[in-house]
Amino acid sequence: MPLVRIDVVKGTRTPDQLQRLANAIQEVMLKHFAAPERDRYQIITQHEEYELICEDTNLGYKRGRGIVIIQIIQQGRNREQKQAAFKALYEKLAECGVSGEDLIISAVENTPEDWSFGMGEAQFLTGKL
Repeated sequence: MPLVRIDVVKGTRTPDQLQRLANAIQEVMLKHFAAPERDRYQIITQHEEYELICEDTNLGYKRGRGIVIIQIIQQGRNREQKQAAFKALYEKLAECGVSGEDLIISAVENTPEDWSFGMGEAQFLTGKL
């Protein structure tokens, strides 16, 4: 059930590379967030370089055009699961050529009543999920 938003600079990755990124992220969601199979919701958005402004929060990181911002909208994951997922995302995306300095991840918490998967129903509340 995590909804994952993936933001990158336009033209920095091929469609195949973007698919590899998305697949790697889904692997982490399945393993570390216990997302059910076929529970994949990802939005990939490509921006002009000037539309992504990401400084280093005084950590000394040198950000480049290869920036990848991941926002995970989810519910019920604890601190340990989030930390494990962040580390696993760093490791998996490094295999896809993403520099650790260019990776920003944010997990956003919401509740069951915040979801509708179709037909205007809150399936978590109606008992269908």
